[in-house]
Parts: sequence; C-alpha cells; structure tokens
Amino acid sequence: MCAQTVQPDYTALRNTPVATDPFPHVVVEHFIRPDDLRALFVSMPDISAGGSWPPESLTLNPLVADLVAQLRGETLRDIIAAKFSLDLTDAPTMLTIRGRTREKDGRIHRDSISKRVTILLYLNPESDAFSRKEGCLRLLRGPDDIEDYAAEIPPVNGTLLVFPNSPDTWHGHRRYVGPRYTIQLNYMATDARARHEMRRHHLSALAKRLPFLR
Repeated sequence: MCAQTVQPDYTALRNTPVATDPFPHVVVEHFIRPDDLRALFVSMPDISAGGSWPPESLTLNPLVADLVAQLRGETLRDIIAAKFSLDLTDAPTMLTIRGRTREKDGRIHRDSISKRVTILLYLNPESDAFSRKEGCLRLLRGPDDIEDYAAEIPPVNGTLLVFPNSPDTWHGHRRYVGPRYTIQLNYMATDARARHEMRRHHLSALAKRLPFLR
C-alpha cells in the first residue's frame, strides 16, 4: 500500500510576491489544494484543549505526519530563504499544532525575537464565524487597535502565511472560540533564548503525553 502524501503548492509560493504593508509577508491561498485539505481536515487529531501541541505529543494520521515532515523539510526552507533574502541554513525549526481557539487567544502581540520567521498554515473549511471575521488573523499597523489592519487572513482553505519577525510585526484577531486548526512553524535563532524556548516545547510535548494532562 502506498504511503499517503500531501502535495503543497510550492510553485504558488515561489511565484507570490512579497507584500510590504504593514510589514513584509506572503499569503498563499490554497497552498494545500482542496482535495488534500478535505482529506487533512478529517484526519487531524482531536484536540479539545487550547494551546500549542508539539506533534510528538499527538497521534498523527499518516497524511498529517507527511505534511508535518514536509513543512520541516528543505523545500519550504529554501523557498522562504530565497523569497525574503535570509540565510536559514542552520536555523532550527519549531513546529506546533493548534486545534482550538480560546477566548483569551488572538490578543495583539509580536512573536518572540527568538523566532526569526513565522509560518502559519490554516487547515479549516469556511464557516459562518470566519465569514463574520471572527478568528481571522489581522496584520496590524501598531500595537493598540485590532481594527487598524492592512491585511486580514481567514484561517481557511489551506492558506499559508509567512513573515519574518521584526519589532513591528504586530498581529492578532477578533474574539473566536471554537475549533481552528493551525500548524505553526518557526525558523529559530540559535542563541540561548531560542534554545530555552525549544526546550520548553520539548518538555511540553513530554508532559502532554500524560493522560491526566490531556
């Protein structure tokens, strides 16, 4: 029996220009093609709690495991490095999966400076809530107003968002509570702070394997 595989649209990523407002970023709709997205969505692990889950703490369907392996691989790394003129050769990766958004999630923030690049992949079908702009990530012009945004990315249809982190990469979303599957990949720095953050996620992966913490 052949292994199940996903075919992300790397060509679309290569061909999508970098947007600059409010900061450099790339958005690729249907990076996961519709047929693959339907298969992935029904194959995602059942995550009833909020927070970020390292894949090592979850039981992954082969199709999901294949996607995780591809995201951690060299093809995506090389495309992103070329697109943003970055040297990511030795950058460690940190990947987590979210399955549910809580009331406290989505507050305006910047990612940790230990995360050189943030990649978000949304694996949800369209819904009434997302059509009402609930849970749609906004790239903001500043830290104070969720309505002062230059781009809004609904978390649907296999959309990929990539941006290098900087002091002005503010983002967040309007309140949403419910299922919202997201894979987040970061290319990390190699300093002590980044190593600490990656160790914390590895410890979280071990802890979340314990039944009483699930």
